[in-house]
Amino acid sequence: MRQRRILIIRPDRIGDVVLTTPLIRAVKRSFPGAFIGVMVNSVSGVLLRHDPHIDLLITDDPSGKDSGRAGFWRQVATLRRHRFDTGLMPLPRERHAWMMFLAGIKRRIGVGGKIYQWLTATRTVSRNKYIPLRHEADYVMDLGRRIGVTDDDITTELYLTEQEKQSARAFFTDHGLSLDRPIIGINPSSNKSVPNWTPERYVELCTRLEATRQLFINVGINDPVMERLFDRFRERHIVYSGTDLRELMALTGMLSLLVSSSTGTQHIAAALKVPTLTLFCPLPACSHRLWGSLGNRAEVIEPEQGYCQGRCPGDPKVCTFDEISIQTVVDRIIQMSASS
Repeated sequence: MRQRRILIIRPDRIGDVVLTTPLIRAVKRSFPGAFIGVMVNSVSGVLLRHDPHIDLLITDDPSGKDSGRAGFWRQVATLRRHRFDTGLMPLPRERHAWMMFLAGIKRRIGVGGKIYQWLTATRTVSRNKYIPLRHEADYVMDLGRRIGVTDDDITTELYLTEQEKQSARAFFTDHGLSLDRPIIGINPSSNKSVPNWTPERYVELCTRLEATRQLFINVGINDPVMERLFDRFRERHIVYSGTDLRELMALTGMLSLLVSSSTGTQHIAAALKVPTLTLFCPLPACSHRLWGSLGNRAEVIEPEQGYCQGRCPGDPKVCTFDEISIQTVVDRIIQMSASS
């Protein structure tokens, strides 16, 4: 019997890639002899290294080495060379719809109903306007169900090497933190992609915690304003602005708890079974029912419904969760730490 060769394309953000790991695992479990390839971008794709369910990881960098016609056709040739017979595209992108079509992948399935999907004869699954509302990972799994996947396990997972874990332990001890005491991760940045506290409120949160907790504060990459705001915590805690996503993964995996808004780092923590305390907006497009942590101990704090109805600016990207008090978050951190 001919080996099935299945391609999954997920070229977008960190959280979206993490939420595709259940699909990857389910496809491999449903077709254990299949060859599974995954196409990712050059940034978030490193998350999937060492995943035992992936046989081939392909990087697509349309603004870099794979730009222009030459880069596009080089990628088409790569896909054709690996003789994929099925392609799954959880994120609709015209580039990849044409790529799969021109590579001769016979069975191509995407999401939605874009004109280029019709032109490339790409089959689609519908999200039915998110009614009823399900988790994003479950919507992604619909593509697997379309090809016969019956596994409904949507817990996320990421894989670290033993060397990466050892390096993370050394990083913390070299910076003066004890591995015998809880380490609380604080992730104040969200790049305005979701509702979030202002950085100043996270500073106040860290101020309330600094005397009794060990803190790992991830201020993001190339953000001098955030670094200045949190600089005073460096003496006793870690203010992290590293550029290595695999290193951030390993460090996150050592945390006792991660506090953040709904960000990619939240999903990294969940996939590594680190408890999360996440600030969420109750709007359906931002809801924890759609974007919540999977497979770990996860708790959520939302504004009261009255605040959202009467005082929220209405734009999730400018909402600063003013109704969620710092003391509420401190109390929940203490509660989660005590019961861990």
